[in-house]
Amino acid sequence: MNGPRTEAAVARSKTRPWDPADYLEDEGDVVAYLEAAFEDGDPGVIAGALGDVARSRGMTAVAAKSGLGRESLYKALSRDGNPGFATVLNVLQALGLRLRPVTKGRIVSKPDDRPRWVAQAAGDELSEGARK
Repeated sequence: MNGPRTEAAVARSKTRPWDPADYLEDEGDVVAYLEAAFEDGDPGVIAGALGDVARSRGMTAVAAKSGLGRESLYKALSRDGNPGFATVLNVLQALGLRLRPVTKGRIVSKPDDRPRWVAQAAGDELSEGARK
């Protein structure tokens, strides 16, 4: 039957929220994701993105490497969190990353170096060479 879905069918549909942590598969994905968060400039977006990356790498391991409590990291690195600068630096170091200032408007990575899903999420067209 190809008609509209009934309310019962919709109620039975099982969905789950999209979780960026499920798609951060390598360092290139992580860097592109964090660059996009920092470009946005919203502290909540940056904290949430750091939390997504930490969850993708295992929050317990990140907490141990950073010397911070796992529960406090979950709270600080949420979209509503407000981590201190020391926390941000400790988490970046635990993830094997560093904060590097660049002049405003400078593009750190070329668009075609981004993972396909990052470019698609940004609504950018990929060049022929970047389509894999």
